[in-house]
Amino acid sequence: MNNLITKLKHGLIVSCQSEEDDPFNHPDMMVKFSRAAFMGGAVGIRANGIDNISAIRKEIDLPIIGVVQGQFENGWVCITPDFKDIENIIEAGADIVALDVTSRYRPNGMDGIEFFDETRDRFDIPLLADIATFEEGIRAAELGADLIATTLAGNTDYTMKQSTDGPNYDLIEKLSRAVKIPVIAEGYIWTPEQAKEILQRGAFAVVVGSAITRPRVMTKRFVDTMASKIH
Repeated sequence: MNNLITKLKHGLIVSCQSEEDDPFNHPDMMVKFSRAAFMGGAVGIRANGIDNISAIRKEIDLPIIGVVQGQFENGWVCITPDFKDIENIIEAGADIVALDVTSRYRPNGMDGIEFFDETRDRFDIPLLADIATFEEGIRAAELGADLIATTLAGNTDYTMKQSTDGPNYDLIEKLSRAVKIPVIAEGYIWTPEQAKEILQRGAFAVVVGSAITRPRVMTKRFVDTMASKIH
């Protein structure tokens, strides 16, 4: 196993990302989030956008999983849409590139499987396959992914009905048992207790984003939950 990937084992990877209209949407803020994560003991950073990746790379000595977020035609997020994005992610200093490895067709006309195959041939860098289902995870492992992440479970049109109140434990555990490459748990992880249980179920590492780096999201969760108790 790649020494870089080994550093992530059983650790917390913090996703330092923000939405476009978020007050924290600036490279300087992403660097501060990353530094706070480093100080707290995180083993890696997941970062979106070339400017953010570059800024974090200059300041933080942790493995960086880099992505560029685009869109499919139906409006759903497409993680790292094209080859130029991968080139830019690598040039910005990311150590691992994450990309959508579902069967959906990207704006460049290739489905996730074709795109991954071509990416594997073109670039000599560890690749993390973001998937939504067990079958996609198995396929990504067969294609030669270095890692698999459950990032898209609940975030595609065909998995959106799953609960967002907590992690997809079953998918994480099933995949961890079925493949020999590391399975990274990501998505709807709100508490340290959930992260601990995920590791106990076989995950190699855990990615947490909103619960750490999106104060607006967490504020709304508190507000909505408190309101539901009153009415």
